[in-house]
Amino acid sequence: MWKEIGDRERGILRPKSFTTRIKSNRIRTLQISNHKDIVSPHRASINSLQVDLTEGRYLLSGAADASAAVYDVQRATDYEAGGLIAKHKCLFVVDKQHEHGHKYAISSAIWYPVDTGLFITGSHDHHINVWDTNTTQVVMNFKMPGKVYRTAMSSLATTHMLIAAGTEDVQVRLCDIASGAFSHTLSGHRGNKKFIKNNQSYRMLPIYNIEESCLAFKYNIAFFMVDGVMTVEWSTSSEWVLVTGGCDGAIRFWDIRRAGCFLVLDQSHSQLGRRPTIPEHSATNKALTSKSLSSGQNLNAKPRAQQRKLANGNGTKQSPVGRMPAKGSLRQRLHPGMLSSLDRATAHYGAVTGLKATEDGMYLLSAGSDSRLRLWDVESGCNTLVNFETVRLQAGKPIQLATSQDSDLVFVPCMTAVKAFDVWSGNTSQTFRGHYEYVNSCWFSSQEQELYTGGNDKQILVWSPSRLIADEMDEGPAQDRDNWSD
Repeated sequence: MWKEIGDRERGILRPKSFTTRIKSNRIRTLQISNHKDIVSPHRASINSLQVDLTEGRYLLSGAADASAAVYDVQRATDYEAGGLIAKHKCLFVVDKQHEHGHKYAISSAIWYPVDTGLFITGSHDHHINVWDTNTTQVVMNFKMPGKVYRTAMSSLATTHMLIAAGTEDVQVRLCDIASGAFSHTLSGHRGNKKFIKNNQSYRMLPIYNIEESCLAFKYNIAFFMVDGVMTVEWSTSSEWVLVTGGCDGAIRFWDIRRAGCFLVLDQSHSQLGRRPTIPEHSATNKALTSKSLSSGQNLNAKPRAQQRKLANGNGTKQSPVGRMPAKGSLRQRLHPGMLSSLDRATAHYGAVTGLKATEDGMYLLSAGSDSRLRLWDVESGCNTLVNFETVRLQAGKPIQLATSQDSDLVFVPCMTAVKAFDVWSGNTSQTFRGHYEYVNSCWFSSQEQELYTGGNDKQILVWSPSRLIADEMDEGPAQDRDNWSD
């Protein structure tokens, strides 16, 4: 660190580079904090965590006991061990006892992006509540068609106040806080999928018949139904682009200003190219056919004015985009997200359980129930083929991913641990072990340089840079210091 400070004083290191380097060094030395403790009031697993985006001070948590709590992570409520351990108790909690509280598990809890005066909770009781933070009262309620898996709001939005909701239904719904109604319904994901669990392996199959229950009894295989959209994520580069991950294994990109999705990610479409689907002899025949057609057109050429008339749509000929046959049913619009050949593309072999966009919005990280973590190039829609080291992810519920401020590291809940992977190489940078049961969510605070994790053990753990911990422990009480010098 002193070398970086010296380079900064001599002008060798630019201010932004100095800041980035110091933050990166602090992140790579994270360990469980022994000077900060968050006292959790929850009596069930913690499913969601988020620090507000305006002040970076208030932590919001949602749990399976239908409760949501808010903590001040900068100002402690109590101290222990002679002032060495700061206790952060919740400022308030809303639970089942509240008049308008949720009845079942809260699966998602998020802050209103531009103000801490509102926060949003989604629950398995089919409701999304918008809460007033100051009065802890519900100011708006949305009734959804099924369990709410995940909610999200755009941090860039200046022209809309939409809550994207992923539920048991295959349709994604956008709830408008301004009007109190549904503004969009996005259709494209498919359902009717079933997970088969045998020991520790998971795979996804379509539902065929009920006779498979006999196989389940014979070979100790567990069947469980999962349907709908498990995760939603707004783009970090455009307020109009929404990314959704469904139980059908598909990741779809939507521009909410138009109908239909405009991109479906395909795990077989990589930056190394895709295997051609048309054989070479077919391509040769096609080239010969095109040459013969061109020669025939020269013999029976039409006047240029008549060709222009047909191209403008006054005749029977139309442009390739939006082309419709003269007879038969109408075709769908010919854009990448709606082509029949790409509409059934899958990004994972199982359900998509987590999505996280990088800070610049150029890349997308996805996690699936197939225990795979993938990095996607958003512009081309290609799988970058980054080989993330072996992970084991939960299959039956969504997980919350987090990235560092410079998006060089991604924090992934891996059963009872949290692993930090280098985004560009896939190597494991750190492994955080402290929870006694499965970890469901994590959130990285760029302001405090701390990582917060919540799991089925009902605990919220704080991971801080080790240098800060060493500095505070070295100070000691005032009476232990030398007093011989002037």
